[in-house]
Amino acid sequence: MSLNERLTQIQPNAIRAFDAQISDVADILKLTLGEPDFNVPTHIKQAAIDSILADDSHYAPAAGTRALREAAVHFLADRYNLRYDADSQVIVTLGATEGIYDTITAVVNPGDRVLIPAPNFPLYDPTVVLAGGVPTYVDTSATDFLLTPDQLQGAIDTYGDQLVAVVLNYPSNPTGATYTSEQLSALADVLRGTDITVIADEIYSELVYDGQHTSISQYLPDQTLVLNGVSKSHAMTGYRIGFVVGPTKLISAVGLIHQFAVTSASNPAMAGAAEALGTEAGRQDTLAMKAEYAARRDYLVKALRELGFAIPQPAGAFYVFAQIPDGLEQDDVAFSLALAQEGKVAVIPGSAFGIGGAGYIRLSYAASLADLQTAVARIAAFITD
Repeated sequence: MSLNERLTQIQPNAIRAFDAQISDVADILKLTLGEPDFNVPTHIKQAAIDSILADDSHYAPAAGTRALREAAVHFLADRYNLRYDADSQVIVTLGATEGIYDTITAVVNPGDRVLIPAPNFPLYDPTVVLAGGVPTYVDTSATDFLLTPDQLQGAIDTYGDQLVAVVLNYPSNPTGATYTSEQLSALADVLRGTDITVIADEIYSELVYDGQHTSISQYLPDQTLVLNGVSKSHAMTGYRIGFVVGPTKLISAVGLIHQFAVTSASNPAMAGAAEALGTEAGRQDTLAMKAEYAARRDYLVKALRELGFAIPQPAGAFYVFAQIPDGLEQDDVAFSLALAQEGKVAVIPGSAFGIGGAGYIRLSYAASLADLQTAVARIAAFITD
């Protein structure tokens, strides 16, 4: 029986694998997955219900319903001053996850290199491999977990025409780091005039706590594919709605991959997403969630620093990337396993996120403040025993 040989080059998602490994521990408190703990707002659920009751049960256009494409265009213009055409520059996907697959598959040929600033969310790499490409990493652990113009130029000089794309995920999973408008402009200056496509995974764009989110597409619109969606901004992970926007030529290629992969997203889920992205109520929903996340971040960062963890200040998303203190087990996998089994707190080992992640742990603060307080107490007891 024949299988795709490239499957031998990839492993199951390390985050999910570790989460499953410790899930059977009794009384475990899990700060592992990027899963908002809020419920979907009522008006958004009602929009999905209304779609069902209206017998909205037939195939939607492959690119997504017009209502949702227009809502996505409105969202990007309203929040980030980005301008796209709803007819030719938007593809609705099954979450940002499908968007990652579609965009990478659309631009990568066998042997091509894709630059990935590391540590990184461990989905880009296997997708590049499955497309026949070569994941190519830049260790950003010494540069505040951000890609610098010098690092980017160095990669271009080293790999030349082999380098066809760069992935920028900001705010970042796992570190919470994000770029200022000035930093993005400087990266765009390096990329402008090349044939390199930027895949800008901006799924956490609405969860920026210090300043405003800026998209690199503002500076490099003809070379950028922007990924976004409602999973993180509106706690709609199970609805599986994301979208990709970009220049028409690139979006046409992404749309072909999307059509052959999934045909189209679910109509009721798209109706809910249109309500989330296209209304003032949807904007207020996110602001309320963001305020709670910010309070949780401030508590968790301060509490863990007092326990001796070194933590780069997370400017966005809902993760803390904490360096294990000296004097404790420095193998982050062994530390995380012991913390789960003995301390009853589940985190993700930093090495799950590749280069630059060893010696760190990632904690998600998409959990109640009460749970975070309990987790800190358990961690304190664990490291002092």
